[in-house]
Amino acid sequence: MRLSGRQIDCIRGGRSVFSGLDFEAASGEVLAVVGPNGSGKTSLLRLIAGLLVPAGGSVDLEGSEAELTLQEQSHYLGHRDALKPALSVQENLAFWRDFLGGAAGDLSQCLKAVGLGHATHLPAAYLSAGQRRRLSIARLLVVRRPVWLLDEPTSALDTAGQDLFVGVMRDHLASGGIIIAATHTPLGIEARELRMGETK
Repeated sequence: MRLSGRQIDCIRGGRSVFSGLDFEAASGEVLAVVGPNGSGKTSLLRLIAGLLVPAGGSVDLEGSEAELTLQEQSHYLGHRDALKPALSVQENLAFWRDFLGGAAGDLSQCLKAVGLGHATHLPAAYLSAGQRRRLSIARLLVVRRPVWLLDEPTSALDTAGQDLFVGVMRDHLASGGIIIAATHTPLGIEARELRMGETK
């Protein structure tokens, strides 16, 4: 499986964020998108996820399930954790499992995998920032999708949480998954870099 972008142009608010951008990532690979604030890292992820429309160029996923769109085969994990405070940890994850559809994993096992097995019935409103991030990461596990689009995925995670997430990423890659992550800090895993905001 191969995810690629060719000559992508992105315009937001009448301003060119980037133009003529190429990228590529294959099964088992991590592409770290790095660069200064405002260089277009988040815009690129949102464009791949189908949340923005490119002004030019194309994004293609080859070797995947032909009847599904790229968006239906991708997880987008943004800055916001997208949790309902009044719902419990387990209820939040169940909501995302049902909303995303597809082959679903076991809720309890997914929560244990991110270190929240002890907090299943706790309202999300009581979670720390790091625990909220862990619950968002559990979304990646509860419904299997081959492409992960991650925006600053380790933000708010302590050292133990970052180590845990490295294991989650390694498992995803071992099963043939692709990860594209916008980040200011090292992911803790081998990755190729796509540098944004640099003149060629």
